[in-house]
Amino acid sequence: MLPRITRLGTVLSRERAVERAVAAAGIDPALSVLITLHTAGGPLRVGEIAARMQVVGPHVTRQVGDPERRGLVHRVANPADQRARLVELVPEGADAVGRYLREVLGWFSGAMASWSETDRADLTRPLGRMVGDHTAQVDEPS
Repeated sequence: MLPRITRLGTVLSRERAVERAVAAAGIDPALSVLITLHTAGGPLRVGEIAARMQVVGPHVTRQVGDPERRGLVHRVANPADQRARLVELVPEGADAVGRYLREVLGWFSGAMASWSETDRADLTRPLGRMVGDHTAQVDEPS
């Protein structure tokens, strides 16, 4: 199974495929930050973004600058602590993430267009379990 997972990872991360999706969205430098905010469903502190991306805070601080200048995110006061700031995805940023996700999901839809509903379901259940179990194991404190 590992060779197949490795091959899938290689196919999905091929530079030209990723470039095509990023170009469709127009969000190259800020992709991870924007997707993290989109997935969160609301504004986050830089530290929360960093934790979700599994990187250090200064890395995220640098990555937030470009989409902020481009009007894809903005900083808002944290209602729980007025001294702190949150990074919020604005509608233009959400639209860009939507374009990216449609492109990527299109790859999967196209690749599986000839599959039956049963075949799709047969893949979905164990794949979802594998991702969930792997995520839980990786996220467990040592």
